[in-house]
Amino acid sequence: MPIPPEVTGDEIDKDVRQELMSLPKGLAEDVARNLVMVAQLIDEDPEKAYGYSRVALRLASRVAAVREAAGFAAYANQKYAEALAEFRAARRMTGSVELWPVMADCERGLGRPERALAMAGEPEVQKLDKASQVEMRLVAAGARRDMGQLDAAIVTLQSPELASNSNQPWTARLRYAYADALLEAGREAEAREWFAKALEADKDGSTDASDRLAELDGVEFVDVAAEDGGVGAEPVDADGESDEDDDADENDDERRD
Repeated sequence: MPIPPEVTGDEIDKDVRQELMSLPKGLAEDVARNLVMVAQLIDEDPEKAYGYSRVALRLASRVAAVREAAGFAAYANQKYAEALAEFRAARRMTGSVELWPVMADCERGLGRPERALAMAGEPEVQKLDKASQVEMRLVAAGARRDMGQLDAAIVTLQSPELASNSNQPWTARLRYAYADALLEAGREAEAREWFAKALEADKDGSTDASDRLAELDGVEFVDVAAEDGGVGAEPVDADGESDEDDDADENDDERRD
């Protein structure tokens, strides 16, 4: 697959580069460049990222970082059986447990939430760092919801990390998952409160908490460009009027006065 000339392979993490040193120099460079393409494309074009991961896998299947990258590319394309196989291979090579939460989520993707839940109770979870433990909690709550155990999912998410006022990388997603579960349980007022807290913590827009809040408040967004050739969208209140409509009404009242 074509790789832009400006991609040299030097962009990869130093730990991955260290792993690739076991390969001949030219091969290591080729693998590194393909891994860079996977990292650059996995969010915006996961299908193409998957293609580059397969090239890297053909070149260096005995490198754990390559197996891990192939796993994440497959995961991004919802190829859960393939992703799980790659993650297991990477874990055998390294002995690390850091992939445990995403492996459990693959089990969910394969329609086996009970296996994901069983993994949440394994000793490996205690070896995870805090971020991965929170991720495991999210997966376990999702598995509970898959099994129709909504109240148990809500309880699973109630944790010191959820109650904390500190803003960590996982805070927005944890609060969002809690709000979403509350909403499904019909606890709308509490859900709105937690969607607002998720939005407050979501500095990089990783959730759609703002949209969920708007839905709960009865706010719709009208595409102005589609209606009159303008650009952007404007909020519409529950009466179906935009802020500009309200301003126009006020001006008409003033003229009549």
